[in-house]
Amino acid sequence: MKKSSKIILWLCSKFSRDEILNILTGLIKILLDNNSESKFKKTFKEDHPNYRKFIVDSKPPLTEVEIENQYEQSIKNYILLLKEHQDKAGKILKPIKHRDKSKAVPETTICPHCSAPHNYIYYNDGKKRTQLVCKVCSSTFQLNRRYKLNKTKYYCPYCKRALYWWKERKEVTMYKCHNKSCEHRIRAINMLNSAELKAHKKGSSQYKVNYQYREYHYDIEKLNHSEPLKPRVDITKIHNSAHVLSLVLTFHISYALDASKTARILTDVFNIPISRQTVLNYAEAAAHSCHQFNLDNKGEIDDISAGDETYIKVRGKHKYVWFFISPEKKSITSYHVADTRNTKDAIIAMLEAKRTATPEQILTYITDGNPSYQAGIHYINALEKNKNKLQYKKVVGLQNLDDESTKYRRFKQIIERLNRTYKHHNTGEGFRTMNGAIALTTLFVTHYNFIRSHSTLFNNVPIELNELKDLSSTPEKWGKILSMVS
Repeated sequence: MKKSSKIILWLCSKFSRDEILNILTGLIKILLDNNSESKFKKTFKEDHPNYRKFIVDSKPPLTEVEIENQYEQSIKNYILLLKEHQDKAGKILKPIKHRDKSKAVPETTICPHCSAPHNYIYYNDGKKRTQLVCKVCSSTFQLNRRYKLNKTKYYCPYCKRALYWWKERKEVTMYKCHNKSCEHRIRAINMLNSAELKAHKKGSSQYKVNYQYREYHYDIEKLNHSEPLKPRVDITKIHNSAHVLSLVLTFHISYALDASKTARILTDVFNIPISRQTVLNYAEAAAHSCHQFNLDNKGEIDDISAGDETYIKVRGKHKYVWFFISPEKKSITSYHVADTRNTKDAIIAMLEAKRTATPEQILTYITDGNPSYQAGIHYINALEKNKNKLQYKKVVGLQNLDDESTKYRRFKQIIERLNRTYKHHNTGEGFRTMNGAIALTTLFVTHYNFIRSHSTLFNNVPIELNELKDLSSTPEKWGKILSMVS
């Protein structure tokens, strides 16, 4: 239901017929009075949907080596092309005869695309005489390459023109295609509405129409996964028994009760006096041990991984938890708690998700429209170079408005279901510290991967461990895991 329809229903429920008529009379006066002090909601964002929209282009840029390889792969023997032309047109394609010999290209010129000799090549840019056209294959090329290897780093994947250095920040350098005839630019301009197009023609740079590439300078060794801090409590030296610790994790993590309710149940039901703070201390201490356990026992992953980020609150401020899941195995392959939703954190989450993949696997990541994922994919693929590169699919919005969203929607729904499960275990009160959020997330992953049975897996756990197979109760499983990591 639209917002306006909801307002109408609310008005009808709160006011009588005569009162609504008075309200309408007042609104009409405001609409007719151009000098009214009442300010209407600004609709600039609705009128300019592409204004300052951060979009990462799906195609990575080409390098000098890739440009050369493309030239080599596109070379065709001009003799075969001449024969094809004769068979199709019924006549021979004649060489070019210049009336003015000064307009002829140098005799050493050869088409880089089909190897046609100079007498099939002519200048294409008048007096400048820098661009050439081959009459045989209709390809254009430069008489002298304008950009050298030491002058440019990347090339536009659409028009093959060199990208120029545009902006630079501490962690990223941005490159841009300057070709006004680039098909990518023309397509982007055609997508602007009338208001945006009018602003663009006046010289506005607030609409992304040119191809851009962001080269990130992150040191991969410093891209650290979030992990719980060293605890103040040593779980091997606590005053209570290991069974009590297992009960704490069972109620607090597996049954998603907050620390206060967990302490109250242990006190009232089991006659174990314990405080809320003790529950939190035990959880942080257990999480520090379980974090490495989660990473070491993650196992193999599916060829397709679904990823998403959800928000939590730490001292009233939004923080973000990144998850990746294997849709078939139903195991969480990556979890990362961060302050932002930017590219750096997306890279950290995606690198962990692929860490245990086999060298032969071709992985596909499915996420929402957050551009940080696409930028992170470019960064990781640039590191991989000639190895199997990550594939990326995007599912946008709640409705299937494109073929890609239609095909991969079911994977996005799996990660959304995981987010809802996590929200249930995150009691909703928020966290007092970032370490508390990381600790709960870590223990949630331990519970989800190794303890919690899934109906879609015929009531089995996503990652089965031999040490836990013969254990039936949740406290026993927690106790065994803690004994393995202590």
